[in-house]
Amino acid sequence: MAYKKFFIFALIFLCDLAVGLADSTVSCYRIEPGTIAGIICADVILTLMIVIVTYRCASFRRQKIDNANKVYMNVRANCKS
Repeated sequence: MAYKKFFIFALIFLCDLAVGLADSTVSCYRIEPGTIAGIICADVILTLMIVIVTYRCASFRRQKIDNANKVYMNVRANCKS
């Protein structure tokens, strides 16, 4: 229990220290809204491409396994008679 209190105290102290040591004269880097929109669109397109390629590969693999099972089952059925 004492470790939790010490950890929380140390965390708050380090956060306050980081804020206190930060140079307040430095301005933030500005990113244009068009750049952000482009990054988001590119991310969505890349994510969709990854999902589509993964789905297609899984479909081909599943189809290959299903076809192999069908051939095997037909061979077994032909061997029984």
